[in-house]
Amino acid sequence: MSPAPRVLVTTAAIGAGHDLPAELLAAAVRERGGEARVVDLLAETGRVVHSLVTSSASGPGFDASYWLTQRRAGVALLEWFTWTVGRRPALRMVDAFAPDVVVSTYPGFNPTLARLHREGTMPAPLVSAITDLAALRYWAEPDIALHLITHAESALEVRARAGPETSIVQVSGFSDPAFLEPAETGEARAALALPGSGSVCVVSGGGWGVGDLEGAVRVALEVPGMTVVCLCGTNDELRARLADVFAGSPGVQVWGFTDRMSDLLAAADVLVHSTAGLTVLEAQIRGTRVISYGWGRGHIRANNRAYERLGLAAVARSPHELRQALRAALASPRAPDDALRTLPAAADVVLGLVGR
Repeated sequence: MSPAPRVLVTTAAIGAGHDLPAELLAAAVRERGGEARVVDLLAETGRVVHSLVTSSASGPGFDASYWLTQRRAGVALLEWFTWTVGRRPALRMVDAFAPDVVVSTYPGFNPTLARLHREGTMPAPLVSAITDLAALRYWAEPDIALHLITHAESALEVRARAGPETSIVQVSGFSDPAFLEPAETGEARAALALPGSGSVCVVSGGGWGVGDLEGAVRVALEVPGMTVVCLCGTNDELRARLADVFAGSPGVQVWGFTDRMSDLLAAADVLVHSTAGLTVLEAQIRGTRVISYGWGRGHIRANNRAYERLGLAAVARSPHELRQALRAALASPRAPDDALRTLPAAADVVLGLVGR
């Protein structure tokens, strides 16, 4: 009997946009008889580096640090830094697990992983699991064997960055498996105890609960009969503050992190979201109209430009623009994208690399 294929999945605990896809992919590999291990490579670099990276990714310096890492000097600096702090932890985890395939769900260390593979010290093929639409400089590398994309529209940028010979496959499997099943709006509202009539708007600040959530809720409440569900992620301080602010508004529910996104987006007419990423894709699966509003920093600004150019989401840069976008969204029909539910499973594609 052949040994079970081993898949090492690397991630970084920066919001939920990297951790959740990593855990879902690992679970799907195990369901198919493989072995899978998820490692937070950023945490493995040590407390100081972890604190530095997470603070730069969420703090006021995010715009500046992102701008720097897109310039030639900044690219060289980041690649030197991640190589210096990341190569030893990466080799430790490879030596400890002896994977047949390595999958990266966090792009910051992709140049390091690609270099290790190129130099032969990490012989297993490397896969990049790309969950953003655009701004893919570190997601895509020539030495990556396979690029998994969630948006078909990402393929052109991946190929431009990784070369004409790179392999690209659009997949499912980085969102809750519940999204693979169809959902009916009325049933979803009943399951969540939301009103059966009127409009429902989900205001989301992503895993960290960032952006102008309070302003978005206030604009949404201007619509007669609107119910607003405000998602604060893991930001407990924000959740407590907004619960107090809207304590007298019966049309507002303030939630923390939730595992009911499939039902919630099926129940909602509109998603107002601050951090791009998989939540926008999940709304497209359910046919929920999407407005990006409230943060617009760093790579999110680049994703916003792509959303507008490709017609995948509206982008509002002020409360006035949000009002206009909200009216337009409520006037347009739901359009679930059933094709996104029938894509190849990421785990199947990854396991297909074993033995090549």
